[in-house]
Amino acid sequence: MKAYVITIKDHVGSNQCAERCIKSASNIKISKFDATTPDNVHQLFKDEGLSSKYFIDQYSVQENAMACFFSHYRLWKLATELNEDVIIFEHDAVIHDDILFGSNNGCISFGKPSYGQYNTPKNLGVNPLQSKQYFPGAHAYLVSPQRAKQLIAKAKTHAAPTDLFLNNTNFNFLEEYYPWPVTVNDSFTTIQKSSGCIAKHNYNETYRIDTDWENVSAGQDF
Repeated sequence: MKAYVITIKDHVGSNQCAERCIKSASNIKISKFDATTPDNVHQLFKDEGLSSKYFIDQYSVQENAMACFFSHYRLWKLATELNEDVIIFEHDAVIHDDILFGSNNGCISFGKPSYGQYNTPKNLGVNPLQSKQYFPGAHAYLVSPQRAKQLIAKAKTHAAPTDLFLNNTNFNFLEEYYPWPVTVNDSFTTIQKSSGCIAKHNYNETYRIDTDWENVSAGQDF
């Protein structure tokens, strides 16, 4: 089993957060995984036969959301190439308790919902996905090589922002672990416009809209 945290290579805040994620883990070893960047993402989608039509909305910058999805997509492909389970973290994930795998269906979220309203699972341990009808933020989840193949196949026709793509309509095997051992500690976004940040649980007047990745200066404290 491998674990990776998606990290924007030249983004100071992303690297700071990724280091925090890595240090927060107690029972797994996490490595950084260089994120796809928006500059050539349309060509990457074309090369993989993916459509961008579900990435057009008023809440996020299209190319940035596509780049985020493609980072996850590359890790799904890696799971199939390695033929082993992969745990995927986004850079703002923080682990508060041991991640216990147990028996699962091969695509299970460990992350507490980070935005909007949600349901609290009724049972401890592994549950069918029920906090939302889609992953409550794709900031911490495990995917098996078998399930990764299914995600990749579905992505050819239904690629969308990662958390919305991982939904109970597209896939009947999604699960989540409760109590959630992972939370999001975010103070900035590299994807959403201001209209897409209001529902975030950590949103406040100091929250940064940092969708222009190339303009982040070295040494800036996040």
